[in-house]
Parts: sequence; C-alpha cells; structure tokens
Amino acid sequence: MLERLAAERGGVLGIVPRLVIEPDESWTPASELLREPSGLLAELVDKTAARWNAPRHVGSALFWKTYGYWHTMPLALGWALDGRVPLMRLAETYVKESEAGVTIGASGVSWASGAAAIRGALAESQQPLVTAISELAKVGERTLWGSTAEAFAHPLTHIVPADYMALLRELGPPVDGLIEPAPDGFFRRTCCLWITLPGVEPCGTCCVLRPPRRP
Repeated sequence: MLERLAAERGGVLGIVPRLVIEPDESWTPASELLREPSGLLAELVDKTAARWNAPRHVGSALFWKTYGYWHTMPLALGWALDGRVPLMRLAETYVKESEAGVTIGASGVSWASGAAAIRGALAESQQPLVTAISELAKVGERTLWGSTAEAFAHPLTHIVPADYMALLRELGPPVDGLIEPAPDGFFRRTCCLWITLPGVEPCGTCCVLRPPRRP
C-alpha cells in the first residue's frame, strides 16, 4: 500500500514504504529530538517556520502536522486493512528532512493488533514529542493532538475507507473528540494554525469551515 502511494506521489512520501531502514549518517534518531536543550527539535521547527514565513508557534504546529501524519498513517492503514499495526518504537525511529517535509523510518518494527496497541504507540512514540514541542514553542497540546487525530481520519477517508470515528472513540484521549464527521468528509475541532498565515486558504477540514451547530 505505501509503495503504491509513493509511486502515485512521485516518490514524495514522508514514511519509508517498507518502514524498516538501515540508518546511515543521513538519518537522525527521533529520540535525539528530545535531548535537552532541544537544539535539533528547535532547528526543525525553525526551518518549518522559515519555509512558511510563520511565527515559531505556527511553525511548530505545522512541523508536527507533518511528522505526526506520517508516523500515524501506517497505524491507521494497518488497522483498516487487516488489523495488524506496525509499531515503530521511539528508540528505533529515525527521521530526516525530505521533500515531504520529513521522512520517517525505523531500524526495527514489531506488529500488534487492535486499538490498545495503537494507544500504546501514541503514548510511547508521540506523547514525548508533543510535550516537547508544546513546551518549546508554547503551542497547546490539544492543537497538536488534533493533527494526530486528523492523521487517522484522512487516510481512512481518502485511501482505505474505514470507520475512523469508531477507532478514535476506542483510542480515547488525547485524540478522541477532536474530529467531527461531515457528509462529504470531516472537520477538525482544533486548528493546525495554517489559517493564521497571510494570504492562505483554510484547509478543507479546518474548524473555521465547520458549519455552526444547531441549538
């Protein structure tokens, strides 16, 4: 599935299609992003902010929207396709800059099944980074988790249709309740902050486009 997506996107994919890599000097351990004083994480956030001429807190949200999407996609697709989800432990995950923003791979992948395994993967591999980004750039964790929630909804809407709302409910906090279904897609309940940039159109799933609720 990921190899087909890579071919459709001209090779621009933020996750290694086979997931597993043999890390060389071009790859950086994701755990290094957590090393105090967060120099590497700050560098990636600041590069993202510079790319879009954005304030640092917006750059941090957009960086996580990219990283979180590619890290989450294999979990979502595995759950939808056959129930087997690939787990990339933080200590085994690597990242490098790429045309996709970042590309993620792992030196080893284990397999599990069910929402409990996904919940554990989010706690082990995403929560530490969400906390670090929130503290680095003073952006709310709920905003960042909204991007992870969308990273479940988007592939399960556009790539392998599946009941993403059921999955999010089973996963529970911090991703449940951050997506609202719509007749032709879904809306976020948090903003990725893209709309705060000058001269841009809102994302199609942006909370500012969500129709007002009837009383």
